[in-house]
Amino acid sequence: MHSCIVRNYRPRLWVKLFWNPFVHNVASSSVIRRSSRRDVFPFNEFQVGKKTIIESFAIINNAVGSVKIGNNCVIGIGDTVIGPVTIEDNVILAQNIVMSGLNHTYTDVTKPIVEQGVTTHPITIKANSWIGANCTLVGGITIGKHCVIGGGSVVTKSVPDYHIAIGNPAKLVKRYNFETEEWEKI
Repeated sequence: MHSCIVRNYRPRLWVKLFWNPFVHNVASSSVIRRSSRRDVFPFNEFQVGKKTIIESFAIINNAVGSVKIGNNCVIGIGDTVIGPVTIEDNVILAQNIVMSGLNHTYTDVTKPIVEQGVTTHPITIKANSWIGANCTLVGGITIGKHCVIGGGSVVTKSVPDYHIAIGNPAKLVKRYNFETEEWEKI
């Protein structure tokens, strides 16, 4: 990270106040609660679309990858979003969700893990999906459009459009049938 603008893994105050407002795009119709934590840096994108709400105690971090949140989304109370993450329009994240495109590398056991760097794999949540409370989404996955992820699930693989997944690890349990216009068990 750029040491001149980073202090204790958070952006310095002058970066937050005088630099970030000019490089990040947050729609004026969106609401970001004051008690949310925005560890956003100017060297990666941070954007929030129209009519989106980032609730209290949410943590947003773009230090290792961009965070892009679409229009009319809800980032729930206590959610953690660590980039690279893209959330498309009309997505609802319930409470206490952790999604991180960041992973620490640990290949040399003679060195502390903190000195070995990180890898990133993007997370994408497509439009009109809903992620239940207390879920974990790991890097490198895509949640398709019009999907539901059941509460407490750990998503380690991508979920195709129009599916419901639950469990640890999350498994596909239903898909939408356009002919019958109903959700069917898989």
